[in-house]
Amino acid sequence: MFPIPTRRIYSLAALSLLCTAAGCASTSTSNTARTSVEQLLLANAIDQSLDKCDFASFRDCDVFLQDKYVECVDKNYVIASTRHRLLRAGARLVDSPDKADVVLEMRAGAVGTTSANSFLGTPEIALPGMLTIPEIKVAERRRQQAVAKIGMVAYDPKTNAILGSGGTSLAAADDNNWFVMGVGPYQAGAVRTEVQKSTTGPAASKKGELPVTVAFSAPSRSVVPPETQLAQEPAEDSGVSPAAHAEVPATSTKPEWAR
Repeated sequence: MFPIPTRRIYSLAALSLLCTAAGCASTSTSNTARTSVEQLLLANAIDQSLDKCDFASFRDCDVFLQDKYVECVDKNYVIASTRHRLLRAGARLVDSPDKADVVLEMRAGAVGTTSANSFLGTPEIALPGMLTIPEIKVAERRRQQAVAKIGMVAYDPKTNAILGSGGTSLAAADDNNWFVMGVGPYQAGAVRTEVQKSTTGPAASKKGELPVTVAFSAPSRSVVPPETQLAQEPAEDSGVSPAAHAEVPATSTKPEWAR
């Protein structure tokens, strides 16, 4: 048996110490139940669908928006966006059909998303024996699309007569992600266009940025001017001479802490 040199022992000890001292760190992330891309796709499709509706005929009219037939994902966004467009067109929104000149009844035919993936390459192939040729993707496309179909009809609440023909509006928004030899994504579609349009150029300028510190001011206190103070009337049975009740110069009404 050959003795181990002392220098090698020190080297092995130093290497063991470094291995035990080395550490690793990990971070945890979480996502919402619905991704931002899905929500943007649906909002984009809804906006495009409502942009095709002309509400100009309702200017200066009291309009009641009947939304009980709207049952879909993002229902509140569909209703609020319709209300916004009615107000922009000059309509006055009321909370009851009895107060309205027009009842606008809306419905949702389809508000949802679908996705499809495709790639150029070879699929995974299982061979006899325990051999498997792995999947090879030269290029891959992941596509998600949102569709919004919204219908509307307007009628007179007093006569129930239809006002115009009404109709339906259909629109779609898509998000495409390309991967080439595993590198990507190279994004294209409505979501990328909307994000770029809303975050670059004049749209990126800040209009109402909140301060980074929190501060408050005390409410203003109304002070009665000194000249408005009146001298007290002497009591009839007090027995005090009228001279004792002469008007006394008014003093400052400010509290002691504010003088």
